[in-house]
Amino acid sequence: MTASGARPAIGADVAGRWTNPWVAAAADVTWILVFVAIGRNSHTEGVTVAGIAETAWPFLVGLALGWAVIRAWRRPAALVPTGLVVWLACVGTAMALRMVSGQGAAIAFVVVALAFVGLGLLGWRTGAVAIERRRAQDGVPNA
Repeated sequence: MTASGARPAIGADVAGRWTNPWVAAAADVTWILVFVAIGRNSHTEGVTVAGIAETAWPFLVGLALGWAVIRAWRRPAALVPTGLVVWLACVGTAMALRMVSGQGAAIAFVVVALAFVGLGLLGWRTGAVAIERRRAQDGVPNA
């Protein structure tokens, strides 16, 4: 709740550790690496550093592009517009880079990538907002 008693908007920044851009960036990068590791393991491609790097680089470039376009460091935990732009830029750029680098982008993979990457990049932001709203309602000081 705000001082006036109104709930902050979904896009409102939350207080606490999630507004630290380094923490937010680490959460985003970690989720991309988890996505890649799970995908490589499920396709028995091997979870090696080289294999993860080969699969992850288009997503990490897209993630960085999304962060730069929306200037995510200003409001890193905001679901809208930060999370939305970072998510779509990440997956869109990754698919374009996969196509031009010969890795391919089958429709099923695009759908899975949109869903899984969205779950993580939007999910942690949604959780951060909910936790901080709850802390504010309970009068708990920010960490």
